[in-house]
Amino acid sequence: NPWVFPPALTPCFSPQIQFADQKQEFNKRPTKIGRRSLSRSISQSSTDSYSSAASYTDSSDDETSPRDKQQKNSKGSSDFCVKNIKQAEFGRREIEIAEQEMPALMALRKRAQGEKPLAGAKIVGCTHITAQTAVLMETLGALGAQCRWAACNIYSTLNEVAAALAESGFPVFAWKGESEDDFWWCIDRCVNVEGWQPNMILDDGGDLTHWIYKKYPNMFKKIKGIVEESVTGVHRLYQLSKAGKLCVPAMNVNDSVTKQKFDNLYCCRESILDGLKRTTDMMFGGKQVVVCGYGEVGKGCCAALKAMGSIVYVTEIDPICALQACMDGFRLVKLNEVIRQVDIVITCTGNKNVVTREHLDRMKNSCIVCNMGHSNTEIDVASLRTPELTWERVRSQVDHVIWPDGKRIVLLAEGLVLFLPRAALPTFVLSITATTQALALIELYNAPEGRYKQDVYLLPKKMDEYVASLHLPTFDAHLTELTDEQAKYLGLNKNGPFKPNYYRCSSCRAQNCGIVEWLGWRDLIGHRIELG
Repeated sequence: NPWVFPPALTPCFSPQIQFADQKQEFNKRPTKIGRRSLSRSISQSSTDSYSSAASYTDSSDDETSPRDKQQKNSKGSSDFCVKNIKQAEFGRREIEIAEQEMPALMALRKRAQGEKPLAGAKIVGCTHITAQTAVLMETLGALGAQCRWAACNIYSTLNEVAAALAESGFPVFAWKGESEDDFWWCIDRCVNVEGWQPNMILDDGGDLTHWIYKKYPNMFKKIKGIVEESVTGVHRLYQLSKAGKLCVPAMNVNDSVTKQKFDNLYCCRESILDGLKRTTDMMFGGKQVVVCGYGEVGKGCCAALKAMGSIVYVTEIDPICALQACMDGFRLVKLNEVIRQVDIVITCTGNKNVVTREHLDRMKNSCIVCNMGHSNTEIDVASLRTPELTWERVRSQVDHVIWPDGKRIVLLAEGLVLFLPRAALPTFVLSITATTQALALIELYNAPEGRYKQDVYLLPKKMDEYVASLHLPTFDAHLTELTDEQAKYLGLNKNGPFKPNYYRCSSCRAQNCGIVEWLGWRDLIGHRIELG
């Protein structure tokens, strides 16, 4: 079996991560009015999934909840729940556009005509449902998998794309503007299905994994593994592993080089400007901006704003990242030092209470406040929901919060990550992460019993390098090859890996996984990698 690989990875070190206790259980279906009311987040750390904000469904949209509709696709199937199945044609066009910018996934799909490495896989997924995710889902289907899908964020679903997937036969349960109860209902519809049980999980934020763990723990007896993309979800997995409660092996995609250095950096570098421009129509030149956090996300945001002529300050707790900010030409400050003068405050830390009520009280009139980190706890939005403050909806995802003296701040997406609901994401960058997710699923599904223990694993650098190489032909890029003498001098194999496994994650002791062997003797879009 060409999809069964030799032993490989070693679990990476699990840091001590604390997150809020998960207490709330699935509620009974509420009234139609209740589903559109304000909802309280059950998990302060579950930030890629939902927030305490009201539905952002435009007033021009059909106000009937998708749960109250009886819809069928052209094949007569009703195993889905989307906003409007009639939007499928428009969604299909968006998916076709995305395919042009996702070369590696399309190459995997082409190869699957002869081989089905995911044949028999039953994947339940909980991610953002966008055109890019649709390309990933359809690629998994082409690789032989059966998929059921829900959204990991109540605002980021593109209704027309969800409709296109439903029309194609994918059981999708998602729409933009879900209530909190809708969110959990959709996940439950994906998992709790008569005659169908998942054997793989693809998660973004950890809510799907958490739901199965709390409601259907026996399902883990047949689940082969979990692939997790986000910081929040990975933290949850490490916490379960540390407590000895992780029931299956898990792949940490978030800390792969292809995710950190491309998705986090380049995606945010472009989407921060798009999100701010769409919501505020502001000019960036000359504006004073403070960016909280100088990780990969913060670096991308700072670079984009500096290039537009903004005066950028940085706050940071890590002396290494702080020194990088200084060397890149940014002034390192404490938030209290500049809070009265800045025009824009952007959080990129993943921490909680980065911007507190005290900071909000001291901001200048019309200061724009938004979050680009993974956590909706970075800005203390809850402290603004008090009787003395007035909330005024300006447009979708934009609120004025008005103080008694007339001062107002502009709060974007109610503290939820800005680029998801209000900015276009660069498809090419997302292609890199999606390809990594697909290969991680292949590895876990085909791994022989015993290769992976009940722990969290990182994928090897050779695979990161391979994913990157699949995208180089788009730029007509030509890699330089080492000579035998050069390779010997550096102590490297001519064909890689060129970085040690601790690159980007010094605590990781991962070794090459089975996918590397597969890549060693398989050609894909003209690029060949051979084992060292």
